[in-house]
Amino acid sequence: MDRILTSNDLALEMEESIISRVKKLKDSNNTPKLAIVRVGEKPNDISYEKSLIKKGEKYGIEIKQVLLKESTTTEELKEEIENLNKDESVTGMIIFRPLPKHIDEEVIQQTVSWEKDVDCMTPTNLAKIFQGDFSSFQPATPYAAMKILEHYGIELEGKNVAIVNRSMVLGRPMAMMVLDKNGTPTICHSRTKNLKKVLQEADVVVSATGRAKSLTREFLTQDSIVIDVGVSMDEEGKLSGDADFEDLKDFVKGITPRLGGVGKITSTLLMDQIVQAKEKSL
Repeated sequence: MDRILTSNDLALEMEESIISRVKKLKDSNNTPKLAIVRVGEKPNDISYEKSLIKKGEKYGIEIKQVLLKESTTTEELKEEIENLNKDESVTGMIIFRPLPKHIDEEVIQQTVSWEKDVDCMTPTNLAKIFQGDFSSFQPATPYAAMKILEHYGIELEGKNVAIVNRSMVLGRPMAMMVLDKNGTPTICHSRTKNLKKVLQEADVVVSATGRAKSLTREFLTQDSIVIDVGVSMDEEGKLSGDADFEDLKDFVKGITPRLGGVGKITSTLLMDQIVQAKEKSL
């Protein structure tokens, strides 16, 4: 197994399929369209948005941007989403989360049409994941992490997987995906006692804390496999993952880079689910 776990080859394989399927859809006047809803100016959201726009141009998928101010209210955001639900040209949508604290995220989750919920945030689609049904849309970020592990032949059966994130965006659905592969997930968070010990005893560590370069050698062993999902600014103002990549790349058994890692395949998988949504609607 390669020590640096990139998603470049996997992304290329998927891209060929996506481009071919989009061309077929466009030939019958059924071009897929993704609506991106961003509230505020968070650097990781903007980075992901740029990635999706670039992918859309490459694959022939249309992109509709809905860019809203940080001060947007729950009702205003709800109205925007309801408009997207009604817009027959929009195949699916993604709402960048976490939303500002003053917005009621539960209301927003319940507003999104489950048929356009390509990032799996609605109660209907999440319920399927928690029931072990992965036949519909999956949350793109944990799905990407699982795809990278699968691509490198990293079996999870009987393995301990520590997930440093307890959100519905990543941590909780990721735990269900690990269970589906007969792995043993442990969800960690800011109140977890003896975090260092938990991570050192794990075969795989999935980190999404948003604290740049906070995951260092003291938390890991030479047998650790690190899936770095975090995106934040480091002390030099540069985008960084949770892992101190330069320090860890020659220490751990395997690690994903910030560029060409989880983020790259996440956007590709989201685009694949947009195409799936369009295909299912015909």
